[in-house]
Amino acid sequence: MADKESTVYVVDLGESMADCHNGRVESDLDFGMRYVWDKISDTVAASRKTWTIGFVGFNTDETENELADKDKLEGYDNISVLQPIGPMSMTELRELRSKVQPSRSYGADPVSAIVVALKMLENYNPKHKIKRRVILVTNGESSIDDEELDHIAAVFNEFKAELIVIGIDFDDADYGFKEEDKSTNKKNNEKALQQLVEKCNDGVFGTMQQAVDELSIPRIKPVRPFKAYDGPLTLGDPDKYPSAISFHVERYYKTKRASAPSASTVVVSNNNGFSQSQTYKDEDGDFEMGGAEFSGVKQMRTYKVNDPDAPGGKRDVDFEELAKGYQYGRTVVPFGESDLSITKYSTKKSFTIIGFIPFDSYNPFINMGETGLIVPQKMNEEAELGLSAFIHALYEADSYAVARYVQKDEAAVQILLLKPNTGLEDEFECLYDVPLPFAEDIRSYQFPPLDKVLTVSGSVLKEHRLLPNDDLKDAVSDFVDAMDLSNYDVDEDGKPVDYAPVDEVYNPIIHRMNQAIRARAVDPDSPIGQPAEILLRYSKPPKKLLEKAKHEIGNLIDAAELKKVPEKAKGRFGKKDAVKPLSGLDVDSLLGGQPKRAAISSENAIPEFKQMLAAAEDDETIEKAVKQMGEIVRKLIKDSFADVFYSRAAENLGVMREELLGFEMPMLYNKLLRALKKSLLSGELDGDRREMWYKHIVGGGLGLITKEELDVSDVTEEEAKAFAK
Repeated sequence: MADKESTVYVVDLGESMADCHNGRVESDLDFGMRYVWDKISDTVAASRKTWTIGFVGFNTDETENELADKDKLEGYDNISVLQPIGPMSMTELRELRSKVQPSRSYGADPVSAIVVALKMLENYNPKHKIKRRVILVTNGESSIDDEELDHIAAVFNEFKAELIVIGIDFDDADYGFKEEDKSTNKKNNEKALQQLVEKCNDGVFGTMQQAVDELSIPRIKPVRPFKAYDGPLTLGDPDKYPSAISFHVERYYKTKRASAPSASTVVVSNNNGFSQSQTYKDEDGDFEMGGAEFSGVKQMRTYKVNDPDAPGGKRDVDFEELAKGYQYGRTVVPFGESDLSITKYSTKKSFTIIGFIPFDSYNPFINMGETGLIVPQKMNEEAELGLSAFIHALYEADSYAVARYVQKDEAAVQILLLKPNTGLEDEFECLYDVPLPFAEDIRSYQFPPLDKVLTVSGSVLKEHRLLPNDDLKDAVSDFVDAMDLSNYDVDEDGKPVDYAPVDEVYNPIIHRMNQAIRARAVDPDSPIGQPAEILLRYSKPPKKLLEKAKHEIGNLIDAAELKKVPEKAKGRFGKKDAVKPLSGLDVDSLLGGQPKRAAISSENAIPEFKQMLAAAEDDETIEKAVKQMGEIVRKLIKDSFADVFYSRAAENLGVMREELLGFEMPMLYNKLLRALKKSLLSGELDGDRREMWYKHIVGGGLGLITKEELDVSDVTEEEAKAFAK
């Protein structure tokens, strides 16, 4: 059953919340709402109907609450319910944001606002089991009546509700924050709120500075256990051999790759049929976001073949007429629907041990992917005893097991390595598994040795300009020792500090994307802030370590004779300046000058294109080289079966773009690209080649050269973006 929870935010909107304190350039309200908006946007993003939100503002100019309006009780003035408890949509979030503004009022009791929140929780699903929470945000300037604190705490305890008080500039000795020159009124109010929290069985009292600082720490989404396999683990065939071993096990994922949020393609919709605002995708693929309505894009694909007798030379083909074809050499071997079963390897669900290998015979670098966790079936004593005995037998034999694994019928076969975990260290007995490669998955390459040079005659040279001398070896060794992360810092007890614990290394792509989405959802008009420092922590070595290794780094630079390579110089008027080598030698003269090339071959296009440009003495030669390279790109695309030659064509195009940037002749590249796009989208290059344009050219950053890249270009950034669509 899904967990249910209701949270009511009680926020001080008084006149004093508009002021800035303690050197901040934002008001107390904006500072506190950074925490509130972050929490609310997380709830909205979860899109769970069982997670509900209410919002109460006190010190408002108006009074809108049940205790004052209906029950006519005193002490509840200037308290307004800005959002009744319920699921919150994106539209409601933005409507609430427009209401959260500092008022000109003061004097409302924050404890009375807490009572209003309690009343809202009491009226909302009173008979259901639900987690209730009240979060108070205030700067503590409003006076508090502390006579009813015991009674209010008793109500919290009776409802089993949680009270969280986060004060702006409240003192927190544990966090190390203390506000200087605090008024007596604020001290007394702060003390009263802390007493209320302490009287509650489930209460938290803290300072807003800590809450805001912790917003930069990514929140890991909790994942429910997913059972990938539930069945027997066998050693031998139990159906044929009585001595075979079989016990029931369950397999779960221990590690699994997390992915960044995906985007949906939408367009502004002309449909005005919504009766109420929605923030989710409906059956027609429509969205509603902040009052602007969008529709999901529906794609339709058509298939055409060349037919000289048809109008336009092409004829439409139904999807049912298509067959799958596999490339075999330079031909295609077709398979109809009835033949596809022949190509598929039929399998049955199974988990069978096929052998064992010693610990020291296994190379960890051949691990193929995600780790699994194998435990005995729940409430099965025979399975628990059997798997436990098997784990301890592997451990005592210093061996891994190798198993053939098929997750379900007709699934792909995997070979898994099973590692015993006896629970001596973590008190958890299980098997860990990692997939092993098949023979086709292994890449075996031969590389020249690093400690010697082999000549053509077979001689072995121990001293060579490509080999490090003793001074360089010593400098590298000292540098590695100085950059040792295991000893870069120590804690209060003098023990080494772990530099990068696994539970503190966050994926910057995922959490930066989440940060950007959350910021744009709450305030679409404000710029998105910089990535959190915790996401950039491991993008560079620690400053303390670099400072410590400064001497060793200097010695390494001297020993390796490292020199800064000059930037690539650009000439003017269509001619690149030649970069002089550091040696000062005229390499062209030594090699007899640059040979003049009349034509560029498709087999060696890139080097020959560069040679032709380097030897060019006029613009006509450069134009000739670009024209030849363009024809090679077009031929590669036209001769490509599916996308086989697309990458090669894009590489040639990228080199052409880079070289013409250097020659400051963007008009040649832009002219060629405009013609190429027309050919790609019109089907002139033997069929539908739109994938080449959108994936390899636009997606590969090979668009038009703009003024921002080169001043002499006549293409603006907006024109380039429009051209790419």
